[in-house]
Amino acid sequence: MSWLDGHTLPLIFAALMGISILAYVILDGYDLGVGMLMAGVDRPERDRMIATIGPFWDANETWLVLGIGLLLVAFPAAHGLVLQALYLPVALMLLGLTLRGVAFEFRVKARETHQRWWDAAFICGSLLTALTQGYMLGLYIMGFAPGLLTQLFAVGAGLGLVAAYCFVGATWLIGKTSGELQARAVVWTRITLVATALAMAAVSIATPLVSPRIFERWFSFPNIIGLAPIPLMTSALFLALWVFLRRMPRSDHSLDFVPFAGATALFALGFLGLAYSFYPYVVPERLTIWAAASAPESLLIILIGAACVLPFIAAYTAFSYYVFRGKATELRYD
Repeated sequence: MSWLDGHTLPLIFAALMGISILAYVILDGYDLGVGMLMAGVDRPERDRMIATIGPFWDANETWLVLGIGLLLVAFPAAHGLVLQALYLPVALMLLGLTLRGVAFEFRVKARETHQRWWDAAFICGSLLTALTQGYMLGLYIMGFAPGLLTQLFAVGAGLGLVAAYCFVGATWLIGKTSGELQARAVVWTRITLVATALAMAAVSIATPLVSPRIFERWFSFPNIIGLAPIPLMTSALFLALWVFLRRMPRSDHSLDFVPFAGATALFALGFLGLAYSFYPYVVPERLTIWAAASAPESLLIILIGAACVLPFIAAYTAFSYYVFRGKATELRYD
């Protein structure tokens, strides 16, 4: 396998890491969004919302572990630089994830008078996780540059990701619920759709302004012609979802998952745009994929292990979504 050399192997692992991160953002993004949206409903509806994510939420986080693990073993030099710059937000993100996990389990066993506190902990953990992830994304886009402008942009990116997660979470609720809760989810989706569009527009404007290299990649001729379908498709999807949501909810529930499919496509297009902008750098303007990669011999061994593990993760994910397809049932713990 001479083609698995020091040039190809880092590209394979960069692709695997990108797929893992995208899968995490979509899958754990919707259950983080559902967790934050719980703040707007009472106890019975919170139980129904928990029922929509109960079978999936912990497995969804597997993709985050996989993405970080690939960064550590395949790109150790980048792992050190990234975590050095993001030590505090990563610690806060882990705190939020831990708070979510503990609250999810303890809300079941707690007395009724204490359940609202565990619900609040679940909501706060979801919000903290989303904010820190968006903050880290903002710092990454700005190339970890020091200064007030970087910090302000990172905070804005954090708020933007909160809106995006609430958006995909609301679309998930449209697909998994019915009745009054579904009607509320439609309203939430309309509101967060606008906020997500504004956030993606801000990132799309800021990214080429940060780096002359990225500006050149997007706006030089003929690149601008070849890349035009990405922003055009994104804009068309936002508009199509806005029009479609005006006809929701539907009594036959036949198209309830269309908004979630649209949100998934929007996330994928946004990720594609970022990946194209920063390639071939794994640390913006500082470290390329090949400079950060482990030795080819090590990568080959890791690839064999990944080829054995990844099919099981993908198969389990697909199987769990197949088993628990359809509308969520009443939440029960017996």
